[in-house]
Amino acid sequence: MKLVHLLEGIDVINVPEALSADVSNVCYAADKCEKESLFVAIAGLQHDGHDFIEEAIANGARFVVYEKDFQLPPQVTAIKVANSRRALGILAKNYFANPSENLALIAVIGTNGKTTITYLLESIFKAAGFKCGVLGTINYRYNNKTYPAPNTTPESYELQKIIREMADDGVTHVVAEVSSHAIDLRRIDDCDFDLGVFTNLTPEHLDYHLTMENYFQAKKRFFAEVLPQSKKTHPQKMVINGDDSWGKRILQEVALPALTYGMEKENPVKAASYELSLTGIKAKINLAGKTISIETPLIGKFNIYNILAACAAALALQIPPTVIKAGIESLSYVPGRLEKINTPSGLNVLVDYAHKADALKQVLQNLAQFRKKRIITVFGCGGNRDRGKRPLMGKAATDFSDLTIVTSDNPRLEDPMAIITEIESGIDQNKVKKLTADQLEINNSIHSYVIIPERKKAIEKAINIAQKGDIILIAGKGHEDYQILGTNKTPFDDRVVVRQALTLRGY
Repeated sequence: MKLVHLLEGIDVINVPEALSADVSNVCYAADKCEKESLFVAIAGLQHDGHDFIEEAIANGARFVVYEKDFQLPPQVTAIKVANSRRALGILAKNYFANPSENLALIAVIGTNGKTTITYLLESIFKAAGFKCGVLGTINYRYNNKTYPAPNTTPESYELQKIIREMADDGVTHVVAEVSSHAIDLRRIDDCDFDLGVFTNLTPEHLDYHLTMENYFQAKKRFFAEVLPQSKKTHPQKMVINGDDSWGKRILQEVALPALTYGMEKENPVKAASYELSLTGIKAKINLAGKTISIETPLIGKFNIYNILAACAAALALQIPPTVIKAGIESLSYVPGRLEKINTPSGLNVLVDYAHKADALKQVLQNLAQFRKKRIITVFGCGGNRDRGKRPLMGKAATDFSDLTIVTSDNPRLEDPMAIITEIESGIDQNKVKKLTADQLEINNSIHSYVIIPERKKAIEKAINIAQKGDIILIAGKGHEDYQILGTNKTPFDDRVVVRQALTLRGY
């Protein structure tokens, strides 16, 4: 592509002379550069691309986009900009010929529920006969192709690249989980969105955003700044949880037409009635005047909200109610989201991704409705992440479980026992008795907790001591098939460990 076409829409501080030159490709990682490529030096959270300019040139880069003063050799075309991260997004859009204008692009935004809603929408779109692509926490996928997801929302270059691949492969609708980091770092600014869905806001990523207000402003920015610039035309561009206080603020502060969902009567999309059990949900849903009845194996009241969000989004895209019903009912489970491990033993074992205090509390409150005997929870907290949530998760787990087994999650570079000590600081020692692992066999009815740092042993212990009628929740890692110890990423899947432990017990 000609350099002049790549630079369209970018405020260049020094206009280069070689505008008619051909650029072979765009890269922001020096090791991806090749002959005649354009390297974009962006300041990342851990590394600064300006430190790798010389490596990029050595690998063949002829053009360099940068924002910090840097002396470049004469054979290299220097392109200085005010913000190289923003420039990367525009360059990527130009390089891949603005792929989002050729398909429907839906953003799902919020703290909880994003993954489940993308699965529901994917199922609805398939029922409607559309070809669907998904970008999310679990993976990136389309047309029976699946790729690992290093980030919930890809960097702007990868985002434009995969949307282009989807469009070229016939995809008509793309559903993307859009994280607050992606919004704050401008990864999604150059996409043409059809619709934005807001789920809720609870404390998360405060190690990055510092305050809930900053966190909210990052989410709101999508609706206030990114969505209005879209060239797509729909009667409603926002689908908002009308029961959520932060959702209500978006409705008050953003002047875009919206469709709301929730349990409160003023929402056009709402649950007229519902029944919950450990086998799933039965509900009647009002879709702005039309009613559908659904049955789904998804569990818990919070999944009614997820279903309502998907219904409202589909309705905003003018998908018929009968198709919405078919799509919801054809989804059997969402990986690692209250995923039930089948066992004929009378044990109810569920694996969930809940790794925030509010999410863990919600899951346990929902499971409490189905309690016949005990709720046993196994969980830990990740290392090198928001430390403030650790005592809150300790409190949530022990407040709503009969027995809590505190273990490791992904400790990364932290000492697992140091993380566990911070979790333990949130546990009310006057109400919850601390036991040793050996005492679990004989103290079956005491409101208690125990520390078992090795996650595999913690899960095995929960399965071994459980009795018929108990509910066992393995929380924190959900769909993940690895554990990060130090800098090593080793295979580990809670669901696999559960099944192995059940087999060893004879189930």
